Amino acid sequence: MKLLFTLLLICSINEMIAQERVDYSQQENWAVLPWHTPENLLSQMHDTSLLAKADVFYIYPTLMLDQKDKRWNMPMMEQEHMNDVLNSAVQYQASAWAEAGRMYVPYYRQAHIRSYYTTGNRGEQALMFAYADIKASFEYYLEHYNHGRPIILAGHSQGSTHLYLLIKDFFEGKELQKQLIAAYMPGIGFEKEVFKDIPLMTRPEQTGGFVAWNTFKKKIDKESYNKWYKGKAVVNPVTWDLSPIALKKDHLGFYFSNGKLYPHMFDTHLIDGGIWISTPKWPFQLMSLTMKNYHIGDINLFWEDIRINVKLRVESYLKLETK
Repeated sequence: MKLLFTLLLICSINEMIAQERVDYSQQENWAVLPWHTPENLLSQMHDTSLLAKADVFYIYPTLMLDQKDKRWNMPMMEQEHMNDVLNSAVQYQASAWAEAGRMYVPYYRQAHIRSYYTTGNRGEQALMFAYADIKASFEYYLEHYNHGRPIILAGHSQGSTHLYLLIKDFFEGKELQKQLIAAYMPGIGFEKEVFKDIPLMTRPEQTGGFVAWNTFKKKIDKESYNKWYKGKAVVNPVTWDLSPIALKKDHLGFYFSNGKLYPHMFDTHLIDGGIWISTPKWPFQLMSLTMKNYHIGDINLFWEDIRINVKLRVESYLKLETK
């Protein structure tokens, strides 16, 4: 009976996806394409030397957070949501990878945040419906845009969930794995050996694997930590290895919502399955009072660290390719 129910659920999902497949040949279904890049991303692209040498495929996190919103998936062309993608996720997250390669950011009908904690199968169904869009966009990207260039995968939270599925479907054990520079997958708890052939990278110049981290305050949100992250894969996103601490002086920069970069803001401590940071320097001490954890800042807290590291990994990959 359980097997029959599962098969019926899969058929229902497949039927729903087939009826509403997004056409990614249409530019309007992409938030970012190399020839259609918003100004807030262009403004971060000072060094263009790597743009022709690699691609970045970025998947934004859950922006569908309103508990009063009873929908399970975001409609494709809802203008307020599209604005949030461009002015929040693209500006403060995707921008960290902007100089590492040609960027591709598909719009997708993402799942509501409740999909992660609801009981029953409805949440999983909503996430798989969202992933169908990501899969379709990636298939179109591979067929029409990639042309054999190496690939950086980047995401956060729900975006990292979809990256996991992309890697399983397109990279692990397949020819495309040779083109993987790195997958940046913060904001979700993954097992350390979640992939058979794609390792957790524990050196800053390492390629062909993934990195993950989840950010807490010193006073750890134990409920979230124990439920989602304890024992999971993690690296220190300042040193990009398993160093138990990265000192404030080594932190390269927090990109804040005022458009300014703040270096040397906090110490970064590695723990089992996560990281915690010391109270940021003024004017950000209030963060430690108003936020339960720093999940929302997994990327922009380490924005400059990511920007420098991904360029190092691209250069490392290209050197290996020329040997």
